[in-house]
Amino acid sequence: MVARYVVSPGGGRRAHPDITSALRAAARGRAALIEIAPGHYEESLTVRGEVRLVAVDGPGSVVVSRLRGTVLETAGSVHVEGLVLTGRDTEADTVACLAGALTLDHVEVRTPGGAGTHARPNTHVTLRDSVLLHGRTLFTASAGLIERCRFTDAADNAVAVIEGARVAVRGSRIEGSRIHGVRVCDARAEVTGCELTGTGNSALMADTRAELTVADCAISAVHAEGVMFVEQSRGSVDRTRVTDAQHGIGAASGANPVVRGCTLTDCRDSGINVQTSARGTFEGCHIVRAGNIAVFSAHGGAPEVRDCHISGGNVGVAVTESARGRFTGIRVEGLTNSALRVWNGSGGVFTDVRVDRCTLGLDTKGDGGTTADLTDAVFRDVETAVTALGESRVTLRKAVVERGGVGFFAGEEAQLLLHDCEVRTVSIGGAAASGKAKLFARNLTVTGSEGAGLSGSESGYLDVADSAFTGCATAGAAFADRSAGRLVDCSVDGPEGPAVLHNGRVELVGLRTSLPVVRKTIRTEEQNPTIINHHHGPVITGPVINSQFAWGNDNVTQNQTTEDGPAA
Repeated sequence: MVARYVVSPGGGRRAHPDITSALRAAARGRAALIEIAPGHYEESLTVRGEVRLVAVDGPGSVVVSRLRGTVLETAGSVHVEGLVLTGRDTEADTVACLAGALTLDHVEVRTPGGAGTHARPNTHVTLRDSVLLHGRTLFTASAGLIERCRFTDAADNAVAVIEGARVAVRGSRIEGSRIHGVRVCDARAEVTGCELTGTGNSALMADTRAELTVADCAISAVHAEGVMFVEQSRGSVDRTRVTDAQHGIGAASGANPVVRGCTLTDCRDSGINVQTSARGTFEGCHIVRAGNIAVFSAHGGAPEVRDCHISGGNVGVAVTESARGRFTGIRVEGLTNSALRVWNGSGGVFTDVRVDRCTLGLDTKGDGGTTADLTDAVFRDVETAVTALGESRVTLRKAVVERGGVGFFAGEEAQLLLHDCEVRTVSIGGAAASGKAKLFARNLTVTGSEGAGLSGSESGYLDVADSAFTGCATAGAAFADRSAGRLVDCSVDGPEGPAVLHNGRVELVGLRTSLPVVRKTIRTEEQNPTIINHHHGPVITGPVINSQFAWGNDNVTQNQTTEDGPAA
């Protein structure tokens, strides 16, 4: 049987003048119900046993405050309903559960700083339909449940789960925390159906081998990451929206989260950010208008990204600084820069990629350890579909380019390998190598280029076999400067123009064409014209090559003959 006690500030018949006197009367081993009349009670409450404290006129009608020390300290099975608990001591907990279980229902906890509510080791604290102002709610090696609560302007973390604690946060709002909304450190937490906004650091943080599970949350206007996993932490993020964060979802220092079905919008830097030996699996995410990079892997990061949609923004996927990543089912559209980027000793593997209306499709740059492998890709309306620079190495299989400027380009000392690739309707060229780059192609098809289907310049080298060039306005293939290579079993078709513009350094084997091959031998340094100054007649010592002489003439007509015949 429950013993009932009444508290009224004015006292009265069978009423206690303060809550403390009612608690002393209830300390007889029986379960107690203490009903508190409206008023402001300046006292510190120490509750032991099975006790229920209730504001009889509803939430907010009873205020309990204390200038120094803890306002409410419990040990046992304690239920508090409708009270306002106000602490003024920044060095003490406003509410402390020392042992047993504590439930705060429709309670308001006001704290100037420090811990507003502290669940000590081996306790269980439930917060339901409550408001917590300024202080943090701390779970240390304890258990807890938070439902439909509001945390406002915490001077620290709104909720901290540490040292092996286990806490579920559901249907709550966390706003204006100076550091994190929820921090999980060497502990486990589940955050479901919550709204977090205006945090000074990451809205949700998992560190030091923590396990964080997030589902159906909305995160906005945060100064760092929406959700961050570090220090070998694990967990999952499902169906969560992040808007206006520095980074949408991040992983670093060995963390390995699983992220599914999330939407990351207007992130100021990156949507997904994986660094410093972190991994992570990201599935079915949509990244909209990332300020810098939608998906970023750097400094040893190694994410696996599947079925991701990227729209708007600057760069789509960037893998750099000795990072790597695997990307499958990626859709990228409407970017002002590269859809895919692999730089500086990194490696990217891409499968089933679609890129529309971006400046660049794939660009690579770096040393010989910089590699990109792309299979089953379509690039539409891009200025250049693939650009390989530095000493990077790129392999493309079943890549299709439709509309745009250039299909495939290798420059500097890069290597570009093409297998079963196709370029259609480009304004500049199909495939090209420049600098000291090398391009190898097997079963390459170029159709409808307004420039050359295939071209080499400077000292580029091109080895192309079993390929076809159709309707290329300038030439099927054009070789300039010191570029070289071979065309083996290739065909060139079209209504006009040369099949090959040949500089004498290209081996043609089994070329099938009805169009002419135009050969123009380049001049080497030894073949440069010799210039001779003369006054009365030439005095020549040594060999003279390709030179013309005239003297004593009023009119001179010069004709030069090439291997293809005379030219005026």
